[in-house]
This record gives sequence, structure tokens and C-alpha cells, in this order.
Amino acid sequence: MDPVNPKVKERRSPVRPPGEGKGAWLATLEQGANLLQDRAPLKDFDVYVVGFHCAKDEPDAQMEAHHYCKVVNDDMLQCVLFDGNTRDANLIGIEYIVSESLFASLDEPEKAYWHPHNFEILSGQLSAPGLPDVAEKAFLKLLMNSYGKTWHTWHTGRHDEGPGHAMPVGEPKLMWSFNREGECDEALKRDRDETMRLDTAKKSRERQEFVPLAHPQCGVDAMRDQFSGTTPIPGVTDVDGRAE
Repeated sequence: MDPVNPKVKERRSPVRPPGEGKGAWLATLEQGANLLQDRAPLKDFDVYVVGFHCAKDEPDAQMEAHHYCKVVNDDMLQCVLFDGNTRDANLIGIEYIVSESLFASLDEPEKAYWHPHNFEILSGQLSAPGLPDVAEKAFLKLLMNSYGKTWHTWHTGRHDEGPGHAMPVGEPKLMWSFNREGECDEALKRDRDETMRLDTAKKSRERQEFVPLAHPQCGVDAMRDQFSGTTPIPGVTDVDGRAE
């Protein structure tokens, strides 16, 4: 449980890494480190959001991702990703988040690595557990029209289907966002919402006031043809805007 905000519901990792318990020497080392070493680079990773990712061009490779982010400035966030929100959660990847203006400064080949965020926000799928609704909405409003570059280095599986790899094996995967209703597995969403007591539909309704702020984004249609039976939502369109 979050030691600061007990309103945040526990979400444990689906995987327990192999290996023996901590020996006495390691416990001593940790105690010394806590007393004598500074962890300055980690201290500002204090903004917590949870959402869903899929691997780019692998529509069935879907999972929950818990982001702990540092707000560098109004145009950039840096996030470390975990498969849960408890002390035994595994580090599974990283995400950089940039504003629309910083994204526009990238060259065209680089832009292909960055996924759009408007659907995650407007659909209600992206949540900041523990924040009051007013604060959550204010924060997510700042993320409208932003982009993320995400790499997962450990594929620990899905909470609703059981564990994946017990160790961080294989190549890193570039992750992507969902951009239409019906792309994210309903069982995956339902399992998270029930366990963490989140109401995605309610959040979506409350965020419809953001729709006029939404700009067409690159990458919305990048995986469109890899899913079937999906439905677009207002405010989420690709810059190349194919007709439905």
C-alpha cells in the first residue's frame, strides 16, 4: 500500500523474480546506503499514473503499466515503469513524455517512435490514483496533445492472465498507445478497474470538456488495421485523417 496515500489500492506484480532472499551483508549494505547515500535523481519521481500499453505492431501484447514520473518542465516528463505499485513491483521499462511543440521539433524518422496520448486521456483509461478528481483533471489537461516514447525491457505478463517472463529476457519492445475503443482487451481493463476501484467510464465522461483542446495527432492510425471491431471517439484523430 502507498505509505503516503492509503486511498491508492494495492496492485501487486504478476511475477516474483527468481533468486535467494537477502543475506545479512545485503541488509547491512541497504541500511548503510539509507543513512549515508543520497538518492537525489530519484526524489522527484513522485507523479503516479497507471494506464495500458501494447507493443507496436503486436496488438495482442497488452499489459498494465504503472508510471512514476518526474516533471522536468512544462514540456517534458521522465517516467520509470513498473508492473505494480507495491514495494515488490518489478521495473519493466521507461517512458519519456513530451509536449506537442517538442514533438514537432523532431525529425520525421524519430517521430515514428512516439505514440499519441489523447485517447488515453479522453477514454478515461489513464488514471492518477490517489489524486483528488480536480487535481487529476488539471494534470491530465496538461498532457493533452502530448506524446510518449516507451520501451519495455521486461515482459512480466498480465494481472488477469498470470505471469510472463520471470526474468528480463529478450529484446526491448517499443510500446504503443490504444487509440480506439475496442483495442484494449476489456478483460484487462476490467481487472485493473475492479482491483484498484477505478471508474474508467466516469473519468471519460468527466474529461469530455477536453475534447475542444484536442489536436489531430501523429500515430493514431499506426495500428488501426491490426485491430477489428473498434470505434473512434471524439477528439482522437490522426493528422492524416482517413475517413471511417
